[in-house]
Amino acid sequence: MTGTLVLAGTPIGDITDAPPRLAAELAGADVIAAEDTRRLRRLTQALGVQPKGRVVSYFEGNEAARTPELIEALLGGSRVLLVTDAGMPSVSDPGYRLVAAAVEKDVRVTAVPGPSAVLTALALSGLPVDRFCFEGFLPRKAGERLSRLREVAEERRTLVYFEAPHRLDDTLAAMAEVFGGDRRAAVCRELTKTYEEVRRGPLAELAEWAAEGVRGEITVVVEGAPERDGGELGAEELVRRVRVREEAGERRKEAIAAVAAEAGLPKREVFDAVVAAKNAEAPGGPGSATPVTP
Repeated sequence: MTGTLVLAGTPIGDITDAPPRLAAELAGADVIAAEDTRRLRRLTQALGVQPKGRVVSYFEGNEAARTPELIEALLGGSRVLLVTDAGMPSVSDPGYRLVAAAVEKDVRVTAVPGPSAVLTALALSGLPVDRFCFEGFLPRKAGERLSRLREVAEERRTLVYFEAPHRLDDTLAAMAEVFGGDRRAAVCRELTKTYEEVRRGPLAELAEWAAEGVRGEITVVVEGAPERDGGELGAEELVRRVRVREEAGERRKEAIAAVAAEAGLPKREVFDAVVAAKNAEAPGGPGSATPVTP
């Protein structure tokens, strides 16, 4: 019989949040794959657990090379426990590669649920929680970051991001640029830890606050785009939406069709607004631009 892969959620801050089952799995696993073996040692000591199994490192740098070894152990009947530094393995942490390989080999995969920075921040944000998207970390380069944000500029669901503290001010400024400075958001810092803080407000205000410097583990929750009545959308807003989609990589024809569908308007009306804006921007003013085809 094959073994079992267990994904174990670990506390994101307060060690007393660890469920009893985590201690039992740590004590009984044949192999423990840990993102940081030093942190694992501190965790087991805090829980009063003495692992009986073999402990190996499993982090971004060796994930590809270590996965076949762990799959071999699973196929041999071992119970393999995967833990990351905090939260749930594979959610912006190592683990997805191993889970995919285990599933491919018909190995049973289960989980020990634990604290989640995503859900904790979402619940504390004060923003709508009935529908949301987890976007993970944004790209580090400014241009790629703006492009990624433009892709979700009209997303109506609440958005959740992870971010490094030294990039938070740039990220919030980029969000204010793409989403609008008045879009509501919450910056959740050091969740469940001694210096936990939830700062709520418009993106422009939060960006100004973050410019002074912020420390700790950061989760950002952003309100989704407001649902607008298509009949109330002006030509300027229609053109802006088309441009956002074009900058995200869509062809103009598809962008116009998508915006028209969102707004409940005929494609011709959106097309005419785009053409008028193009003509107005061209040298010499209206009527001097090269005709635009839909």
